[in-house]
Amino acid sequence: MNDLAEPTVLRYSAFTTDPAGGNPAGVVLDATGLDEASMLEIAAAVGYSETAFLVPRDGASEFDVRYFSPLVEVPFCGHATVASAVALERTGTLRFHTPAGLVEIAATPGRASLTSVPTSSTPASESDVAAALRALGWSAEDLDPRYPVHWAFGGSRHLVLAVRTRERLAALDYDFDALADLLRANDAVTAQLVHQRDEDVFDARDPFPVGGVVEDPATGSAAAAFGGYLRAVGLVEGPRSITIHQGVDMGRPSLLEIAVSPEDPRVTVTGAAVRIPDGGGRS
Repeated sequence: MNDLAEPTVLRYSAFTTDPAGGNPAGVVLDATGLDEASMLEIAAAVGYSETAFLVPRDGASEFDVRYFSPLVEVPFCGHATVASAVALERTGTLRFHTPAGLVEIAATPGRASLTSVPTSSTPASESDVAAALRALGWSAEDLDPRYPVHWAFGGSRHLVLAVRTRERLAALDYDFDALADLLRANDAVTAQLVHQRDEDVFDARDPFPVGGVVEDPATGSAAAAFGGYLRAVGLVEGPRSITIHQGVDMGRPSLLEIAVSPEDPRVTVTGAAVRIPDGGGRS
């Protein structure tokens, strides 16, 4: 840690209105003067999947933002963005300048809608699919043939796999090191594992071994990437709104809403956030 006074770290849970649900995030509203090593040290001490560090620019709505897991910096984090927007307690448009690019957020009390950087999605190679299945302990028959396996980007990169049954998703038990190696080799952050519950409703689980986290209860960047994925595979013929349930199997239910259209390469991700009472603990 450098010689600056230790900053205040706020704790919020995102994509929920219940502090016991959602994905906890650390938020430093003014990280002016903190270097990278200090941010990583603080994030490791907080212990959540990510902590966001904001540096105010001129004006009340512009910030430079960096995101750190306990192990590494990530280019963008959706749940920490929503948490930060709510923690700022402002209404209107916020502009976060992140390592992934500019992210605009429409903020209202207790809720925020972020508009991602342009998304992209490309098919995974046969070797990557085989490596993912080995790491997950799944077979090719477990996959939903309507949804090809892709590497998808929504501010950070994610491996998207869809399974046929909710039971297979619920029974997730994966090889932490093998999946981390595959994701790291492809500059990816999580695996976005999904099951289609209804036409516009999906269940999701997101292993995050690259960040030293077994699983994320809510992953806004993966939700944005998933919206871009759906567009790329031809499943967005007009404006489409999707609801994603995540964290249920962890006992931290989260609700993420995404809006995607065929004309706009960006995806809007919406959710609530709530302050975690002092003593709320680590994720």
